[in-house]
Amino acid sequence: MSDPAISRERVYERKPALRRWLFVHKWSSLICTLFLLLICITGLPLVLRDEIDGLLDDALPYAQVPEGTPNVSLDRVVEVSRKLYPGETIISVFVDDDEPKIMVYMASSWAAYNANRKSLYSIRFDAHTGDVLKQTKPFGADGLTFLQLMLTLHRDLFAGLPGELFLGAMALLFIVAIVSGIAIYGPFMRKLDFGTVRAARSPRLRWLDLHNLLGVVTLGWALVVGATGVINELSTPLFALWQQTDVRAMLAPMQGRPVPETSELSSPQAAFDTVKAAFPDMIATSVVYPGAPFGSPFHYVVWTKGREPLTSRLFSPVLVDARSGALVSAVAMPWYLRALELSRPLHFGDYGGMPLKIIWVLLDLVTIVVLGSGLYLWLSRSRAARAQQHSAVAMPLPGAAE
Repeated sequence: MSDPAISRERVYERKPALRRWLFVHKWSSLICTLFLLLICITGLPLVLRDEIDGLLDDALPYAQVPEGTPNVSLDRVVEVSRKLYPGETIISVFVDDDEPKIMVYMASSWAAYNANRKSLYSIRFDAHTGDVLKQTKPFGADGLTFLQLMLTLHRDLFAGLPGELFLGAMALLFIVAIVSGIAIYGPFMRKLDFGTVRAARSPRLRWLDLHNLLGVVTLGWALVVGATGVINELSTPLFALWQQTDVRAMLAPMQGRPVPETSELSSPQAAFDTVKAAFPDMIATSVVYPGAPFGSPFHYVVWTKGREPLTSRLFSPVLVDARSGALVSAVAMPWYLRALELSRPLHFGDYGGMPLKIIWVLLDLVTIVVLGSGLYLWLSRSRAARAQQHSAVAMPLPGAAE
């Protein structure tokens, strides 16, 4: 007796439009499924990375201080960092607006950092007392932490830019699979009530109905996460494009000028304060030192963000002359980097607190079931089709025994 699900699919295969959609859905899904499963599994802990980091964090605790205690000067933490690692290069200083911490990021040199971003290490300071709370070694020097492993697998499969572009392509195929699945689902469910799962039929038919139902339930979320995943995987070439166009044009008048030496640099705290005073409706979050690959060799780049829930995800750089400390200009970010900034919180669901993170985790789990069931349906259909072909060959022709 033939499998009803196979028979139905064969009916659809006789309709040209549906046959094309079935072909697109089948192969786009098959090509990306295993990689999407990996992305979904590694994405689960990344949604809760702040909470996991807090549980695994072995840093010294923050000091208990009266409310309203001001932060220490950035000049002080920079000085301490240079004493701890003489001759090393400060890459940036980050001031957290959620926790009382200041992070100083360093590398052996700009050349080493530009050649390998994972050569970066950090020093965590208590923002109120200036005490060192934790120091890290370069990325992976003591072996990868659990979250570092998950992030690297999720982002580039340990393959750098080629890995990022490859996973971006897989995310794009995922979107194609979703769209083609929508085209198939309408005709497929025309004679059934929405959400029907024919539990009394064959296991494959039950899983087919469940696959379709869960796919529709997670449709909007999967499209958002898939599209933002494509954008996120393009972050390196997008920033490189910005560097080669807008940043190069902005720095063109300064070509030929000597790059400031470390001894010539003005106060990073003064640069930070200058930007805060000039843009009171923004929150200054970090100071990137001259020489950054996506910055300027002549300026501090002070990154700012908005104060509202939406604008807090939109970062804008402000240039401060590294020698004089004078404000130069705020830099308008191009639309594609704005899209990148907005895509990140949408991808990881980390902009609405724990309730939204739980929703993201549940939808991720459901998507894993959808991907796994799709793989099962293809494998079981192949086995069933081969079994039917074998039965047809083995069946004696009428009259053959006479």
